[in-house]
Amino acid sequence: MKKYICTACGYVYDPEEGDPNADIEPGTAFEDLPDDWVCPLCGVGKEMFNELE
Repeated sequence: MKKYICTACGYVYDPEEGDPNADIEPGTAFEDLPDDWVCPLCGVGKEMFNELE
């Protein structure tokens, strides 16, 4: 699964880890995150993330 990076703060969403603080289970693809999910570090929305090459 692809990782995505926050263009505002550099946080990398790793689908193998999920986001335990937001009750996002490991194995959740970025595309499957809820529309209201935000970066756990800076609070911006999914639209501020780019696929990590």
